[in-house]
Amino acid sequence: MISKKIQQNLKPLNSTALQCYLGTGIHTLGLLGWILEQTGRADVYVSTFSTSEEFLNGFLNLRKKGLIRYAVMVADLKASKKTVKLNQLMSYCFDAAYLGMNHSKIVLVQTDAGQTISVASSQNNTYGGRAECTIISTSQEIFLSLYEGLKKIIDNSCELNGIYRKAVENDRKVSTSADSGDSDWLPFGY
Repeated sequence: MISKKIQQNLKPLNSTALQCYLGTGIHTLGLLGWILEQTGRADVYVSTFSTSEEFLNGFLNLRKKGLIRYAVMVADLKASKKTVKLNQLMSYCFDAAYLGMNHSKIVLVQTDAGQTISVASSQNNTYGGRAECTIISTSQEIFLSLYEGLKKIIDNSCELNGIYRKAVENDRKVSTSADSGDSDWLPFGY
């Protein structure tokens, strides 16, 4: 369902190549839902400084509705403490998630038919009452430029799942000198 705020302030994607909004009440997740209602199933690339449980839950709902075919997220290393806490939920939302030197806030949408939508925003994937600025473009040239920039960020980032895999592998190696502990304890009641 399209929010009243979006209907009042933005035109359908097929009626204009470029539009913007400065104000409160339009959040990235609602905007993404509005875009996907118009495009149908698409690949989604998200770049943000930080994210939130609310955004991820909403993103997961869009995915469950079949509106998202493939998804990638890039978040900033400086916000990684918060991001890491959301790792499990992120793994349900995104096919790949990365941590890198990133302060950009974009959403790129591409359909199988080649339709492209780019959103550049001042807003992180969080919620609040502050005014935010958002620019929406259906220009393929803008999409490709932003996509190439995002690819460079990803190429210099660490895959979030890769970090955990390496940490678990390093942390869980069995030592040949490890004490089994079989000889010095008894279960309670014995």
